[in-house]
Formats: sequence, structure tokens, C-alpha cells
Amino acid sequence: MSKGFPMVMRSLSAITLAATGAIHLFLVFDGVGGVLGVSFVLNGIAGILLAVGVLTLRGRLLGLTTVLGLLFLIASLLALVLALTVGLFGIEQTWSFTLVPATVVIEAAGVVVLAITSALVLRKPRSA
Repeated sequence: MSKGFPMVMRSLSAITLAATGAIHLFLVFDGVGGVLGVSFVLNGIAGILLAVGVLTLRGRLLGLTTVLGLLFLIASLLALVLALTVGLFGIEQTWSFTLVPATVVIEAAGVVVLAITSALVLRKPRSA
């Protein structure tokens, strides 16, 4: 495996995390308010901070950050799927709402990318 591959995966991970965060912040500026708006602001900040961490941290902190990023995207995607199907905390969502299809695609791809990145970061180096 190329030595540059882990950095490519880290970059892709950061892109999906930042995109998820940016989508949530955009939705707040687009008019989503109340409790949902507050949770979207927190989600947006978390996505952007995790993206920065994936790109800048090293060692154990990088491993922790990639796993947290993976869990963050799983939780965000699961919350959206629940809102689309059975409702979540009284919130029901539709596929026609702003950026819902794009969000599902980005978060699903991010789960795959971050799972691979986490595995790469957490694997033990081979002995020569």
C-alpha cells in the first residue's frame, strides 16, 4: 500500500466531516431554528472541529479523532434516517427538504471513508 494512501484517506475523511458540518450550519442560516437549529449548530461545529483534528493530529489523538469522527457521522446519518422514517424527538423529515439527499450521500460515504481511515490509523505497524 502506498505511503500516501493514509493521507489521502485522512483528507477524504476531513472533507466529509467538514461537508456534514457545513450542511448543518447552512441549514441554520437557511431558517432552521428552535431546538433543531441549536442541535444543527452544535453538529456543524463538531463536524468542522473533527475535520481539523483528522488533518492535524498525530498518534493516539489521531486515532481517537478518527473513531470519534466515524461515530459522529454514524449518529448524524442515523438521526436523519430516523427523522425520515419514524420521526425523531417529534421531528419528521421529508426527502424534499433542503439538502436531504445530498446529506445522506455525503454522510454514508463519510462512514465508509472514516471506517477505512480509522482502520489505517489504528493498525499496528508491521515488524520488518
